[in-house]
Amino acid sequence: MTKLTAREIVERAPDGWVYLLGALHTRLRTGDFATGLALVNAIGAAAEAADHHPDLDLRYTYVDVTLVSHDIGAVSGRDLRFARTVADLCEEAGVALEREGIAKLEFALDSPESGKIVPFWAAVLRGEIGTDEVKNPDLPTLWFQQSGNDEPRQRWHPDLWVDPSEVQERIDAAIKAGGRLVSDAEAPSFWVLEDPDGNKVCLCTWQDRT
Repeated sequence: MTKLTAREIVERAPDGWVYLLGALHTRLRTGDFATGLALVNAIGAAAEAADHHPDLDLRYTYVDVTLVSHDIGAVSGRDLRFARTVADLCEEAGVALEREGIAKLEFALDSPESGKIVPFWAAVLRGEIGTDEVKNPDLPTLWFQQSGNDEPRQRWHPDLWVDPSEVQERIDAAIKAGGRLVSDAEAPSFWVLEDPDGNKVCLCTWQDRT
């Protein structure tokens, strides 16, 4: 199974899907619980037939679907094929796929010696330790950012992953709400914003990443 690049994924993904944090996401706007349940059952049957299983989150008026090939920890052609299967099932059910507004949240913790604190956070969060992060599938990922010992810093900051098409709208809204754009030096990979008190957040996209 071959891992696809971010650009291959966004160019080949069906309409209605967004690529965030190494996975494909969509929201199926079902309108009511019964329609959502029927669609979940249809997707489940297709998943069993394909031996490829998405994450499904059934809510009263929508279903969230996430696709990733867990055996390689990335999106593959198998995910794109199943995304098209989901789109076909939605068309049959008269259900729209939505990508607007879908976002994923991570938290970053600045530390001069993250190796000392990673075990603590893994224990508290009951997560698995990765290269520079602690992951629990039921919680936002916590990753550790190297910092110096002396400079003033905001120890915690959120990373909000969004589709590139939504970045400018969110920046404009943040500025209108009293914030400011601190840096776009790493754009289009990420932009740094801060609120009126100086608390920072990064808007992140898949662009310009390996």
